[in-house]
Amino acid sequence: MFELLKKDEGTRARLGRVHTRRGVIETPAFMPVGTQASVKALDNRELEEMGSQIILGNTYHLAIRPGMEIIGQAGGLHRFMNWSKPILTDSGGFQVFSLGKIRKIKEHGVEFRSHLDGKPLFLGPKESMEIQRILGSDIAMVFDECPPHHASREEVLRAVKRTLRWAAECLEQPRAEGQQRFAIVQGTCFPDLRERCARELVAMGFDGYAIGGVSVGEPEPEMMRAVEITEPHLPEDKARYAMGLGTPAQLVELVARGVDMFDCVLPTRVARNGTAFTRSGTFAIKGGAVKGDLGPIMEGCPCFACRNHTRAYIRHLLNVNEILGLRLVSIHNSHFYLDVMAQIRAHLRAGTFGEYRAEFAARYVPTEKVRSARAAGLAARSAEAGHPGPSGQGPRRGSVEI
Repeated sequence: MFELLKKDEGTRARLGRVHTRRGVIETPAFMPVGTQASVKALDNRELEEMGSQIILGNTYHLAIRPGMEIIGQAGGLHRFMNWSKPILTDSGGFQVFSLGKIRKIKEHGVEFRSHLDGKPLFLGPKESMEIQRILGSDIAMVFDECPPHHASREEVLRAVKRTLRWAAECLEQPRAEGQQRFAIVQGTCFPDLRERCARELVAMGFDGYAIGGVSVGEPEPEMMRAVEITEPHLPEDKARYAMGLGTPAQLVELVARGVDMFDCVLPTRVARNGTAFTRSGTFAIKGGAVKGDLGPIMEGCPCFACRNHTRAYIRHLLNVNEILGLRLVSIHNSHFYLDVMAQIRAHLRAGTFGEYRAEFAARYVPTEKVRSARAAGLAARSAEAGHPGPSGQGPRRGSVEI
C-alpha cells in the first residue's frame, strides 16, 4: 500500500511511504541491486548501516542458480540471504530484452537457452509469478516484454499488447503472503501507446506501477520524455517506479517528475572500475592526480570509507588489485545514492525541494565515464551470456547484473 504524505508545490515530486509486511519504505527511495541474492561487494550489515530500506533480486538468475528447490528449503529468499527488510524481485522480463540472441518470444512466455550451459528454460507469467511466490519477495514485478527503443511502432504495439495480456495472467496466479504486485508500462517513445498501456494496467488494479522501457540505450532527453508521458496516467495513490535509473542527477530530476522508487547498478558497477560519485560529479580514484591525496573520497561524507580511509590509500588498493579497494568505493557510492534520496525526502518535508534541485544541478557535472560504463554494462552481460549485445545500449533495469 502506498501512502501519499505531501506533494511539492513547484514540481510533481511526492513524499510518501510504501507499506509492506516487512517494513515501511520512505519514498522517494533508492533500492540497491542484489540480482543474485547479494549486492555486489557489500554485506547486509553495511547495507543496513547506510540506510538501505529495500533491495532487489532477480527471478531469472535465482531460478538458474541456486534454483528454487534450495531457496524453498531455506524458507524463501529473505532467510536464504539473511535479510529481514523488504525485497523487490524483477520478473525476468529484462532477459527478454538482453538475451535477444538466445530466446524466442511465444504468446504465453519466452523460451530461453541458459546463458550458463545452454539448457532450455521457459519463462512466462505463470512461471515468473510462481518463482517469485517461492522467493517470497514483498514486491513482485509482472512479466512483460520490453522492446528496443528504436523498434518500429508495429513492434512496440505488439509488445504492449503482449505486456497487457501477460499482466492479466500474472494477476491470476497465486502469490506469497502479503506479496504486492507491480505492473510495468511499456510503449517506448509513443505517447498514445504509453497511455494505452498505463490505462489498461491501472484498470486491472495493481499495487504499484513501474515505468519500463527506459535506459535501453536511448538519449537522456528521450528517457525523460518517456517518464513525462507515462506519469500523468498513473494513479496518485499508488507507488511509481522508474526501472534501471539512473545517475544521481537523473534521480533528482525524475523525482521532480513524480517518480517514487528507483534502482540502478551504477553505484557498485563503476566502483569496480575505480570511479566514485561525489556532490560535484564523478572522478577516477585510480588516476595519478590523487596519488598523494590524504583526504577522503568526499569531504563531509559520513560513510565508513570516508571516515576511515584516504583517496591515496584507496587508489593504492585499486591499483594493486586488492578487493578491499573496490569494496570501499562500493560502500561510498552506495551510501552516496542513499544519502541523496534522504536529502530529497528532507527537502520535500521542509518545502525546499526546488532549491535543492537547482543547487544539485548547478554543482553536479556528469562525466563520460559513467555514461560509457552504463553502455559497457550491457555489453559485458551480453558477452557473458554468449551473444553480442546491442551496440551502445545500457541496461533497462539496474536490477540485473550478471
